[in-house]
Amino acid sequence: MRRLAHRLALALCAATLVLMLVGGLVTNTGAALAVPDWPTTFGYNMFLFPWSKMVGGILYEHSHRLLGAAVGLMTIALAATLWLSEGRRWLRWLGVAAVIAVSVQGVLGGLRVVLVEDAIAIVHGALAQAFFALAVSMALVTSPSWATAAPARSPDAVLLRRLVLLTTGVVYFQIVFGAFLTHFGARLDGHLLGAAALAVLIPALALRIRRGHGDKPALVLPARFLLALLVVQLLLGFGAYAARFTDLVLPLAPFSGLAFPVTHRLVGGLLLAASLVLTLRCHCLLAPPERGVARDLVSREVTA
Repeated sequence: MRRLAHRLALALCAATLVLMLVGGLVTNTGAALAVPDWPTTFGYNMFLFPWSKMVGGILYEHSHRLLGAAVGLMTIALAATLWLSEGRRWLRWLGVAAVIAVSVQGVLGGLRVVLVEDAIAIVHGALAQAFFALAVSMALVTSPSWATAAPARSPDAVLLRRLVLLTTGVVYFQIVFGAFLTHFGARLDGHLLGAAALAVLIPALALRIRRGHGDKPALVLPARFLLALLVVQLLLGFGAYAARFTDLVLPLAPFSGLAFPVTHRLVGGLLLAASLVLTLRCHCLLAPPERGVARDLVSREVTA
């Protein structure tokens, strides 16, 4: 059953990533209101809407609804599996929290249609990224490698824990500012400030891990992945900005004008998930030294 829980969590991650991709297409093609009613679809039961009528913006919007329902069912299945097989009480309740989050997300998506409020779309988008990160964290903590991990004392454990936690927080605030920019064309300053902060934090974090924990692949690999994602994200951000706020003619336009912001949003979710994975692994694998040991290390550094 525990192996089943891990596989369900992995499947949930993949399905949520596809759902975020389609959600980005809905937003950037202007198809968010292509279906004017909810929870029905043009008066049909959502699951009985004719495939022949799924054309244009309706295809994007209704596909998003169906995928959302599938993710909801997968979340319920994962939570039930955890509740039946998992001995860690906190993880069982994490599954319950995931069910609550996906339910709230579904209601927010419906209210966005019914109330036609862009503010709801911002919350809906930000919660989608947080839910994806939650799904990734459940896949991590149900994996065999997590169960066999043994923490080792490290003099920089506290520093690394704080640095990676700060990085994760900045990534999420960056996502929120990006949602404001997408729906209101506002808070470009906050979004650029967040990008500048991450351009400093992530390389510093990756360098610290490579120098101090180069023998720990469980830390080095996600740190490298995070750094690679940062480079890709900065390039995508430039493309998305150029497509929306400048008169530059991008290659393969208008396809690139849609691909840049959609991919930019998707990579933002991967950045958040990778940063959270690194945060959890730092807390799992690195333990602060004993007080006496820490005091000796500080004394040596001061007198060196």
